[in-house]
Amino acid sequence: MKFSKKYLLPVLFSALALQVSETAIANPTTPTFLPNNHGKSITTPVAWGASNNVIFMGIGGTSPAPYSDDTDGAAVLGFGIGDPVKNLGVQLALISLDISEWEEYSVSVHLSKDLGSANAIGIGVENVMITDGGDSDESFYIVYSQGMQSDPFVNDNTGNSKLHFSIGAGTGRFGDKSPDDIADGKGEHGTYVFGNVAYEVAESFNVIADWNGLNLNAGASKTFWLGTFPLAVTVGAADLTDNSGDGVRFVASLGTGFKL
Repeated sequence: MKFSKKYLLPVLFSALALQVSETAIANPTTPTFLPNNHGKSITTPVAWGASNNVIFMGIGGTSPAPYSDDTDGAAVLGFGIGDPVKNLGVQLALISLDISEWEEYSVSVHLSKDLGSANAIGIGVENVMITDGGDSDESFYIVYSQGMQSDPFVNDNTGNSKLHFSIGAGTGRFGDKSPDDIADGKGEHGTYVFGNVAYEVAESFNVIADWNGLNLNAGASKTFWLGTFPLAVTVGAADLTDNSGDGVRFVASLGTGFKL
């Protein structure tokens, strides 16, 4: 199954959402109202990334793939080093774009900086191919994320922020439509600007909406704890408008991580 470039991020960022709690443990100077540890995006980057010797992994997919009747899937394995509070967090991820044959791989890199008060900024590049083939292209981006600090948006039981948002801009998948979209008369370019918002419901999970530069997506994410191991589950609906793709599709991912 070759995983289309538009749907790689549900895998990657569901896994990365877990790392906020790890960063808080490693850095006691971080804000009182840290972002919660549920997923915060369906298909777009967030500024927070893995750091402080965290390893993460995930798997996800979409059904059906755009302009296809098939289901697509991908897998990711990565790690984070550095300290985004003192200097920079550096996250490196290896992605399998074809989990049926395990022959197509790419690398993504994300740098994050904690700005204080639950603000962060990140820059990165996705899908630098290290094998031949694949339907994913390099995409560069910059993104700013914020966990709201005011009392109405704080979970009194956990001390974490309940409302989070990100805004960013990028190249590649954030604005270049697929040949199928172009042939279908949907134009060649999107906005190259993306964003996401996530809000915690019933002190239990996040509801999410994002715009990835090409289309609107929505879903929910919850992190379960199996002892000391987090398990992030994200489900959603992608391509909710007719700006791209050939219809609404189901997307889902499963991710985990641990600190060395």
